[in-house]
Amino acid sequence: MQEYWEAYMKPMDGSPASVSLNVEVSNGSLSEEYGYMGFVKVFLHEPSDDGLMKEEESDDLSFIEDSLEMESLRYRIGKYVGRIVAQGSVNFIYYLKYDFEWQNAVDDAMKKFDSYKYEFGARMDSEWEVYKKLLWPTSKQWQLIQNHRTCEMLKEAGDNLRLKRAIEHKIYFHSAQNRDSYKSYIQNEGFKIQKEIQPTEDMKMMYGLQFYRIDVPYYYEIDELTMSLIDNAAEYGGEYDGWETSVVKV
Repeated sequence: MQEYWEAYMKPMDGSPASVSLNVEVSNGSLSEEYGYMGFVKVFLHEPSDDGLMKEEESDDLSFIEDSLEMESLRYRIGKYVGRIVAQGSVNFIYYLKYDFEWQNAVDDAMKKFDSYKYEFGARMDSEWEVYKKLLWPTSKQWQLIQNHRTCEMLKEAGDNLRLKRAIEHKIYFHSAQNRDSYKSYIQNEGFKIQKEIQPTEDMKMMYGLQFYRIDVPYYYEIDELTMSLIDNAAEYGGEYDGWETSVVKV
């Protein structure tokens, strides 16, 4: 089965970090079997000014990544769950069945890359805290991922992302009173209400609101808009549930 990975940017210890994570393992089916977290920290030869990886070095690190995966499979020891590039290094993160052969797997993987300095280690993490708290995106980071994915889909369809058009949004609340209060706020911000969504058997106590405004869906503009909607909805006890729009090619 093909694994499902996502990538995003976030600040980490005051520096930008590029994070990739294996979303497929988030269903928890592996957590009991793989109770150790193992990492390999590979130091970049020439990182960019902000500590990230340059294009010239990406092939080498892809080969290292493949070699680590091959050895983890050969030793039948671990599952690759994520990667963090920050502050001049690349951290490959695994979850392991046991830790006593982790050094052998890492050394065998890295012996073909003697120009790279590296560190490694492992520790018990049966609750998968590193995966959940370090790799897993926050709700805002997930929304940014979805924003950019939608923008890419629109571009592939020939959309001119800089043209204004109606952009529809949905937010869900735990009470009709909170929804009504937010409705007044959002109308003052220039949004038009399309419909109220009533709770169902499957979504009890989820009072939805669908609304739209004429805006630009370009990356930075839609990011700023959705981050604002997430914050404002939270003040009214609501949870933002995404946006959609039509393709505009002119």
